[in-house]
Amino acid sequence: MDIIQIVVLGIVASILFIILKDQNASFAFFLIVITGIIIFLAIIRQIGTIFQLIESLGEKANIDGMYMKTILKIIGIAYIAELGANITKDAGLEAVAAKIELAGKVFILLLAIPIITAVIEAILNFLPVT
Repeated sequence: MDIIQIVVLGIVASILFIILKDQNASFAFFLIVITGIIIFLAIIRQIGTIFQLIESLGEKANIDGMYMKTILKIIGIAYIAELGANITKDAGLEAVAAKIELAGKVFILLLAIPIITAVIEAILNFLPVT
């Protein structure tokens, strides 16, 4: 599915949502959720291609595979948390969306601790010992 198909799908779903929201709000919301899932599934192949490119660049740069996998997990968590937060915002649940975003940030920080530790250790190795 290319970008034109995704945009057309989004526009059609938006028009249907506007028409249906007054007649059947729960069905209209369900339509938006399904549309979001279809769009996400349509782009997942491209995301996989990006992940493979990042992994190959990491291998060429001789970066430890653990760090590259961690970075890819962080990117994945960010996208998934954003998708979940946006869906809950569409449902009018701003408080739940904020909690999803907070959870995503906590998980990202948790995954980043080994990388942060390695960076700090590398900096400390460059500093002269007094």
